Amino acid sequence: MSDDQNDGQQYLVVFNDEEQYSIWAVGRDIPAGWHTEGTQGGKDECLARISEVWTDMRPLSLRQRMEQAAAQA
Repeated sequence: MSDDQNDGQQYLVVFNDEEQYSIWAVGRDIPAGWHTEGTQGGKDECLARISEVWTDMRPLSLRQRMEQAAAQA
């Protein structure tokens, strides 16, 4: 594991209204429009969780528009 991934900092997994994920340092205010997902841990643990849950990188609004277009076709 690289030093960058083992920095000793604790992180939260966060996501926004478009269902895009990121990590955020514990103790810092979470920006408006972002929400905690429930996972807290080291960087590697949080990034692994994001890899599990963020399987479609398209923003939610794009996925919804594509679904609507497919339903109308």
